[in-house]
Amino acid sequence: MQREDQDKTQYAIAAAVQLPGVSDAEFEASLAELRELAKTLGFKVTRTFVQKRAGFDKAAYLGIGKRGEIRHFVNNLADDEFDFDVTGIDTDALVSAEPIDVILVDHEITPSQARNLEKEVGCQVMDRTMVILEIFHRNARSPAARAQVEIARLGYLAPRLREAAKLAGPQGRQRSGTGGRGAGESHTELDKRKNRDRISELQKEIVALELERKTQRARRLANQSLASVALVGYTNAGKSTLMRALTGSEVLVADKLFATLDTTVRSLHPESIPRVLVSDTVGFIKNLPHGLVASFKSTLEEALDASLLLHVIDASDAGYERQLETTDQVLSEINAQEVPRIRVFNKIDHVGDAEMQAECEATLRARFPDCIVMSARRPDDIAKLHHAIVAFFQFDQVETELFLPWSRQQLRGEIFAQCEVLAERADEAGAFFSVRGDPAVLERLRVQFGQTDQ
Repeated sequence: MQREDQDKTQYAIAAAVQLPGVSDAEFEASLAELRELAKTLGFKVTRTFVQKRAGFDKAAYLGIGKRGEIRHFVNNLADDEFDFDVTGIDTDALVSAEPIDVILVDHEITPSQARNLEKEVGCQVMDRTMVILEIFHRNARSPAARAQVEIARLGYLAPRLREAAKLAGPQGRQRSGTGGRGAGESHTELDKRKNRDRISELQKEIVALELERKTQRARRLANQSLASVALVGYTNAGKSTLMRALTGSEVLVADKLFATLDTTVRSLHPESIPRVLVSDTVGFIKNLPHGLVASFKSTLEEALDASLLLHVIDASDAGYERQLETTDQVLSEINAQEVPRIRVFNKIDHVGDAEMQAECEATLRARFPDCIVMSARRPDDIAKLHHAIVAFFQFDQVETELFLPWSRQQLRGEIFAQCEVLAERADEAGAFFSVRGDPAVLERLRVQFGQTDQ
C-alpha cells in the first residue's frame, strides 16, 4: 500500500503575483522555472493562477478574489458556493479534474502568509524556497552535501515552527515537564532548541568534512601535476551531458533542474598533457535562496580551485541573458569572478532549423567573440571544446631537454606522465628527452632528477 502511494502521481497548482517592474517575459520565465522545479520534485502542475498587484497581500500573499478562485478549484465547490465576485471569470474552468495535493507559490513568503493561505484554501502550501530545499534534500548524496542541506532546511523551518504550532491548536502550545505555571518548555520551544542543537552538530561535522576534503585535494595536487576545469552555469543547461561527453564517464544526465548536486570529478578524455581534471558543480538558479548558496559554498568552491571555468549557457533559452546574470552574480559571491572563463553556449541544436541555428550562432559570436557555440551531442563540437581546453593549459608551455641517468630510469614514467615527449635519444650516461611542458613542472622534474644546476 505504501509503495502504491509513493508511485501515485501528485498534482499541484502554481500561483504567483506579478509585481510592478517585472516584465511579462521575466514573469513567465520564473513561472516556467517553478513548473520545472515541480517536475523535479515529482509534481504535475495542472493549473497556474496569476495576479497583478502592487505588492503581496500581507495576510496571505494573494488577493482575496484570487484566493477564492483557488479555493473553489481545489475543493471543486458548486457554482452556488462562490463567495467572491466572479465577473469576467470562467467559472467552468474553476473545477479540478484531479485532486490537488499542493499549491506552489513562486516567491518566498512569510510563515504567517503560508499558514493563512493554507487555512483559507484547504491545501498544503509550498513556497519557492521550500520546493528547492526539498529537491536538494532528496537528491544530495555525499555526507557533506546532506549535512549542508539539512542545515539550510532547519534554518528555513525555524521561524515556521510557531506557525505550525498555531495550526496544531492548543496541543502545540502545551508545556512539557512538571511543576507550576510556566514550568517546562512548550513543544515549539523544545523543537527550536532541538533545531539549534542539531545545526550546531552539523556545522561541526561540515568543518571536519571540509578539512578532510582540503587534505585530499592537497594530496592529489601534490602527487600529480593536474590542471583543473570546473563546469558552472545555470541548472539544466546541459552541464552533466557535457561532462559525460568530455570525460567519457557515466554521470547522471536527466532533464530536470538540480539533477546534479554533488560535485563529480573525472579526467578529460582522451587524456592530454598536462592531464586535466573536469568537475561538475551544482547548477545555479534565479532567486536561489541565500541560505543554500552559503550551505553549498564548499561545492561551489570547486570553481575557486579550478584553473579554468567552463560557463555553460543554454543557447536555446530566450532568457539566456538571465542565466548569464545569475551565474555571474553567484560566482561573484564566492569570489570566483577572477578565474579565467570560456563561455560555452550549449544546446544550439535545440534552436530551430539549420538556418535559425546559424543566425543564433552569429548573434552570439558577435556579442561574445571568444565564446564556443555547440551541442554536447555532436562529437565534432566536443572535439573542438576539448582542443580549446587543452590549448588553454598548453599556452605557457616551453620546450626543453631533460637528462635521466641510467641509475634513475625508474623515474622515466614521470616524464611521460607530466610532459609531452617530442624526441628521445641515449648515450652511455643515460637518456635525453626533448619535451614540452609547464615551466614549473619541468623545474620540479630537474630537481627530482638531481639537475639543480640547470
